[in-house]
Amino acid sequence: MSTPIESQTKSQSGHQNDLLGIFANHKVAPNLLMIMMILAGIVALTKLNVQFFPSFELDTISVSTTWTGASAEDVETGITNPLEQRLRSLDKLKEMSSTSASGVSGITLEFHEGTDLSMALDDVKKQIDSFTSLPEDAETPRVAQAIYYESVARLLISGPKNLDELRVIARRFELELLSRGVDKIDIYGLPKQSLQIEVAAEQIQSLGLGLDDLARRIKNASQDLPAGLIGENDGAREIRSQNQRRSALEFNNLSIVSTQDKRINLGDIATIENKPFAGSSTITVGDSKAVVMVLRRSESGDSLKSAEVLQNWLDDTLPTLSPTIKVQVFNERWELIKGRILLLVKNGIGGLALVLLILYAFLSTRVAFWVAVGIPVSFMATLAVLYLSGGSINMISLFALIMALGIIVDDAIVVGEDAQAHYDQGEDPLKASEGGARRMLAPVLASSLTTIAAFLPLMMVGGRMGNIMIAIPIVIICVIIASLIESFLILPGHLRHAFSDKSKADKTEAGKAKPESKLRIALTNGFDRFRD
Repeated sequence: MSTPIESQTKSQSGHQNDLLGIFANHKVAPNLLMIMMILAGIVALTKLNVQFFPSFELDTISVSTTWTGASAEDVETGITNPLEQRLRSLDKLKEMSSTSASGVSGITLEFHEGTDLSMALDDVKKQIDSFTSLPEDAETPRVAQAIYYESVARLLISGPKNLDELRVIARRFELELLSRGVDKIDIYGLPKQSLQIEVAAEQIQSLGLGLDDLARRIKNASQDLPAGLIGENDGAREIRSQNQRRSALEFNNLSIVSTQDKRINLGDIATIENKPFAGSSTITVGDSKAVVMVLRRSESGDSLKSAEVLQNWLDDTLPTLSPTIKVQVFNERWELIKGRILLLVKNGIGGLALVLLILYAFLSTRVAFWVAVGIPVSFMATLAVLYLSGGSINMISLFALIMALGIIVDDAIVVGEDAQAHYDQGEDPLKASEGGARRMLAPVLASSLTTIAAFLPLMMVGGRMGNIMIAIPIVIICVIIASLIESFLILPGHLRHAFSDKSKADKTEAGKAKPESKLRIALTNGFDRFRD
């Protein structure tokens, strides 16, 4: 317990040795804390990803199976339905959907939120591996966790009337963009091709073969097979026979009948050509075929960096293209993000100017300046927390930052105005600045807690929408906490120096009070008349 003398001294000075009192009285601590918050925000700003939507994990696993040549009905009966029956017993399975098309079966498994997807993925693979009723010609099902790729922009390539020429151009563009750093590219308008081998019935009969025998010979003569290992331990090497044909020319030279006196190649008795799958769609612009390339970024990618890669590629590639080839960029989603960032910067600068103007009308210039400094400092601290929490700069978090512009400055205004009023009444700078923070601590803290309580329910929204909307309460709560730190730990120390400097500036060399400016007198008298 403190003695009466200590209590009297404490009450006279207004200073207490708690956290608030230490920062108000210390010459370096407020500036050091402010610099740390600003530097943390700058570092976070250089590392935060810029994207359209927040990153979130999809609780989805896909199972795809290829059965070349099978109709959609056969795929559904032979693959999709049996696999669905087997996968229905998985733990924590929320929903299952499937599609069956010519030659392809796809099953999507959605699990309940919070499910350990690595364990769920292992369970699905175990069920698939133990399933032995797949058709003989069907490939092994591929099991993978769904990964979200966000669209950055789209390219429309048109000009060549020949689809084969357009295919070559699109594939070249795809390789160039991927090598420069684009995470993923989807191409639409290029129909999938199949290699069709047509043999007349008379030709097969003349060779003494049946259609199944010919198909078996083609399959056996065109496949890649492992042939074991050679060597031991670290020097072991895998031996593999690579004899897979992939083009019409390679199949033309495939031997069907080979004896001592004659050799018959497949091209001698069959017509071999690439043809699009039935039902494949194409895109037409005027009289020309067209292709749409969708550029996507991964979860760890940056939309603005991907857009920069695209722009640099366009600058390098467009001058080298033939006049008949046209490349158009559309659906540039990164421009929406850039526009929202510019809106935030514009509103921030406008809010800063309005704060300075209005505070200057009612408070001193120095107090107005230090109150306004709270806006960028709180923003920088919020960005640092956002980075540490795994967040990103996206449309939702930017919307929350714009909302927070009106919240940030309120705390500092209340503390600054109270300190200014007590300083004008004759209190010394330290007592006025520290006392203003202490008097406003309870009401400002209560007001901040009510605002936090209003946004907390958004953090309890589940599902995919909850994963997107959670950025709003995180940003708002971080802004409020950063604003409280700035208002009660940083601002009092700055106000004390501002009041001390004002006391020195308001006195002439003779020690007499310097008269206030005419503008300040007019503003004060005008407000007093309006108030009275």
